[in-house]
This record gives sequence, C-alpha cells and structure tokens, in this order.
Amino acid sequence: MEAYIPMLLTIITAATPLLFAAIGEMVTEKSGVLNLGVEGMMVMGAIIGFLTVHVTGSATFAILAAIMAGMVMATLFGVLILYFHASQVPTGLALTIFGVGLSALVGQSMIGVAYQGIPDVSIPFLSDIPLLGDLLFNHDIMVYLSVLMVGLVHLFLTRTRAGLILRAVGDSHDAAHAMGYSVIRIRFLATLFGGAMAGLGGAYLSLAYSPLWVEQMTAGRGWIALALVVFASWRPWRVLFGAYLFGGISILQLHAQAYGIAVPAQVMSMLPYLATIVVLVIISRDLSKIRINAPASLGRSFHPSK
Repeated sequence: MEAYIPMLLTIITAATPLLFAAIGEMVTEKSGVLNLGVEGMMVMGAIIGFLTVHVTGSATFAILAAIMAGMVMATLFGVLILYFHASQVPTGLALTIFGVGLSALVGQSMIGVAYQGIPDVSIPFLSDIPLLGDLLFNHDIMVYLSVLMVGLVHLFLTRTRAGLILRAVGDSHDAAHAMGYSVIRIRFLATLFGGAMAGLGGAYLSLAYSPLWVEQMTAGRGWIALALVVFASWRPWRVLFGAYLFGGISILQLHAQAYGIAVPAQVMSMLPYLATIVVLVIISRDLSKIRINAPASLGRSFHPSK
C-alpha cells in the first residue's frame, strides 16, 4: 500500500484546482447563470497570485489577490449579462479568450521564474496515523480548504434560507421575483462566488501544484470543471467525487510512463478531455434526468420589467 501513497497524493493535488472551480461554477449555475468563462477566471487567478507572491513574499496575500482577480473577471461577466442582458454563452466564451490573452500579457516577465510552493500543514496526531496520515492529513492548506468548501456549500444549499432562495431563483426567477426577491442581486453574488473559487483554483496551480508561471497553464481545466458540474448533477458531494476521478485520469500519463506502459505521451495527455467528452455523451443520453436535476432557469436572461 505504501507504494501507492505517492500516486494517490498526486491525484489529490491534481483534483484540487478542478474542485475549486467546479464548486464555484455549481453555485453560479444554481442561481440560473451559465458562466463559460471559468477557464479565463482561473488563468487570471493563476497569474495574479503568482505576481503577488513575488512582490509581497506572502502566500496569503497571493491567494487573496487571486480571489480578487477571479471576482473582477466575474464582475465584468455579471454586469454584461445581468444589467446589459448580453447572451450568457458568447459572453462566457469571450471572457475566457480575454482572460487567456490578458494573463499572457501580464505574465510575460514571470515566465521561467520559480516559487518554492506553499508548505504542507500536518494535522497533529492525525498525520501520525500509518498510511492514512500521509494520505489525508499532510497537505497544504488549500487542499483542506477545497474539501471544506464542498461541505460549506452543501450546508448552504440545503440547510440555510439563503441557499433555498438561491435555488428558487435558479428554478424560477419569475416566481422568485414575484415573491419580492432581487433576482439580479442574488445572481450577481452567486457569479462573484464562482469567480472567487475559479481564481482560487488558478492560484493553486501557480502556487502549489506547479509553482511557476507558463502561459495557458490551466490547460483546459476550466472546461473540465464545467463538465464536472453536469457530471455531478449539480450536487456538491458528487462534484468532490468527480474532481478526484478526473484528477486521477489527468495524472495517469505520469504513472503509466513510470510503469513502462508503451502508450504515446500525446494519447495519455488527451485522456482527461476524452473522458470529459465520453461522460457528457453518456449523461446527455438521458435528457429527462438532466431536466430534473438542472436549474430550470439555467442560461435564461431575467428581465424584471417583463
């Protein structure tokens, strides 16, 4: 079992950025907003976090800056779709293109610069448990935070009045508006939360997963996070399972090469994206199940005057 601990640890680290981005997008979609700009928000969080840690030397400030970067990008998206009633799908795509280009411009001076990474935090006593201690209780703080966010989002959506209102807005914005709730404000806040989580996922990539900056280092993880939300049927704990599943697939190429499996590296590299396509195809075969679980107002613009 000890031989598999390093492999399982790499799965956890590979899954963490996906988990942050997917749980944020799930809350956004629960409010009825479809934000396809997750990739752009993640990559902006990655570069802003990396720049901040080199300017201030503080990982805490870097994480906060990455969250703010994601929220700024989400604000741009929210203003366009909620106040100017722009179509959500092309606006989200434009946000991704904008984020990828802007991050490349901002990060030109950071290419090739390294960072020592965020140190691991061992939980006293629990980290001393044989096998499980190293696997579950000896990670950097952001890994713990990602799992904690899943639990908090689950409690928020199922145990709080605010969570019930958010779900009501996503299921029927007209009915929620008739009851006196501010659909625009609720959706805007949900969009900001999604941006914050995407920025946090990007920060994990540049500060912990591979502590350096390269252009487009998110490498499609934002799109995988979008697919994870559908795969999880908009349920937090299923997002957790899906993130670790896709995380395992994404690092399969490294361990396949270590074990001498004669498969071209290019084929192994495309496995996470191939798995995403396969999962979406399988899920889309049962449209009735998607309709039951998906927010009924997802992707629909709200016009309070109508």
